Amino acid sequence: MEVNRKVWFITGTSSGFGKRLVSTVLARGDYVIATVRNLESFTLPVGDRTRLRIIVLDVCDSPENIQKTVDEALSIWGHIDVVVNNAGYGLKSLIEEGGALAATKQFQTNVMGVINVTNAILPHMRERRSGTIVMIGSRSAWRTSPVSPDSIIGFYAASKAAVHALAETYATELAQWSIRVTVCAPGAFRTENVHNVPYTSNHHIAEYDALREKCVGGFKAVAAQAMGDPDKAMNLLVDAVRGEGKAKGRELPLYLMLGNVTYDHVREHCARLLEDMDKWEDIAKDLDFDPEH
Repeated sequence: MEVNRKVWFITGTSSGFGKRLVSTVLARGDYVIATVRNLESFTLPVGDRTRLRIIVLDVCDSPENIQKTVDEALSIWGHIDVVVNNAGYGLKSLIEEGGALAATKQFQTNVMGVINVTNAILPHMRERRSGTIVMIGSRSAWRTSPVSPDSIIGFYAASKAAVHALAETYATELAQWSIRVTVCAPGAFRTENVHNVPYTSNHHIAEYDALREKCVGGFKAVAAQAMGDPDKAMNLLVDAVRGEGKAKGRELPLYLMLGNVTYDHVREHCARLLEDMDKWEDIAKDLDFDPEH
């Protein structure tokens, strides 16, 4: 194996960003260990496949079984340089109708899976004092509005916000071993299956009928209207991780925002947050104990 070639471990590669990332990484000459929940769902990319291995992994499996799968992956080429936590899905439900049952299902995949996969690879990266952890986040963590379909992805948005917070903590904890962490946060990219998850209701509430109908109907148009090109997004991610191409000379950021929508929504979120802070600063800031006490 050439010295400058990296080994990537990518979860959730049967469709969406994961599928495209596999092809992009291989096209750069790197090696890929692609994970899928079932082999039948994986379509082999065209071109040279000698640098590709496919293994079965369900991120909802037990930490022990995930560790065994990661150990198997490590035995293929002897090391892993980049882990991409891509596996996940977007559950649709109003929070009151979905309840804790829906939240648990969403977080098991999008959050617990990320923790278990990342923790399984960290002993190897700490030993080598090198590695890159990529968390696939989402602009949805900053954007929920009652006038958009986002109203029914509260659990998904919360799970991605949790992933963002985890990534920030991992980055602090792992810096001493030169392990890099980045959150790749795309928004409004045209990928298959992302909007096909059916609506979940564990407790139907008639008062929500109008909002639910509006939001579910809105999602049907989202995929067709999305302007983001997922191939371009994954090319930029590889550039950023490898420090080449468009990212040459740039340090890997903690947050790699991808797409026009992401930039617009995050800036709107920050503006709303700063506005609230400014309005309340005069009475909500000076709350320390009095010096005399």
